[in-house]
Amino acid sequence: MQGRKLLHRAILLRAILVLTFAAPSVASMAQGQDWPNRPPTMVIPFAAGGPVDVLGRILAQYLGEEIGKPVIVDNLSGGGGMTGSLRVSQAAPDGYMFVLGSIGTHALAQTLAKKPLYNAATDFAPVALIADVGHVLIARKDLPANNLKEFIAYMRANHGKMQFGSGGAGTSSHIACVLLNQTIGVDVTHVPYRGGGPALADLIAGRTDYLCNIASTVGPAIEAKEVKAIAALSHERSPILPDLPSANEQGLTDFDAYTWNAVFLPKGTPAAIVQRLNAALIKVMDNPAFRERLATLGLIVVAPERRSAAYLQAFVAHEIEKWAVPINASGVKED
Repeated sequence: MQGRKLLHRAILLRAILVLTFAAPSVASMAQGQDWPNRPPTMVIPFAAGGPVDVLGRILAQYLGEEIGKPVIVDNLSGGGGMTGSLRVSQAAPDGYMFVLGSIGTHALAQTLAKKPLYNAATDFAPVALIADVGHVLIARKDLPANNLKEFIAYMRANHGKMQFGSGGAGTSSHIACVLLNQTIGVDVTHVPYRGGGPALADLIAGRTDYLCNIASTVGPAIEAKEVKAIAALSHERSPILPDLPSANEQGLTDFDAYTWNAVFLPKGTPAAIVQRLNAALIKVMDNPAFRERLATLGLIVVAPERRSAAYLQAFVAHEIEKWAVPINASGVKED
């Protein structure tokens, strides 16, 4: 936890430096006063029904109530989320189209893609980080390990014949397990699936040995005792799996595998519009009903000191650098 606090302080310091040189002009403030005078569109760069879509529709409801205009949701999937994000990066910078990005669209893709469609650090106007959700390590129910210490010992003795699944090459579920394997010092065969559902189904059937996925996806299988829950892979325990100790608690100090979601406008959006949307999103994040709905999904609303546009800008730059290390080490690349 101490390492994460130091990281947040470093990002906050970088954010303060960004703010020092980013004061809105008088013209920008005038533009911001008129926003919004029509319904804005939130692009969700993934298919309907997935975890980002579920979060986005909840966010759209509460944000619409806050700004007094309905928020139109547009699912524009493809390219691992890059297609929809690219559309927003090319939109008019007037505040009427923004994207609900993720660790995949605005961090992992920058290293995974052979030719990224955009520069996540410079082609957007960051608005606000919304929520984090940690990954959970689960294993087939007959794997002879009941906690992380036993799991690591088993992996080190048997990694040559083990397999782990994921929702697809380059997804956060894949990279989370890659980071885990690297930290433990083992090389395990990866079995990519077309989504987290099929990957979980094969784990339940015993065809693979373990899986790293977000808590809301694996919670029901854990409750039904179809799989073994080994560890929460983020620093904090999951709010929907409060009895499952984190990897950090079980001796894997400072291990942190997670995903996150944040709102981005097109580059060049007037600073005053960015600030108005940021302020509206902060009010939504402070709404107890919104927080409660996210908690049922295992999502944790970010702390107040992590909600500024400047913080998000510095955070994205750091995330790109952080995840490039395990991605490059894995050798995974996408066309």
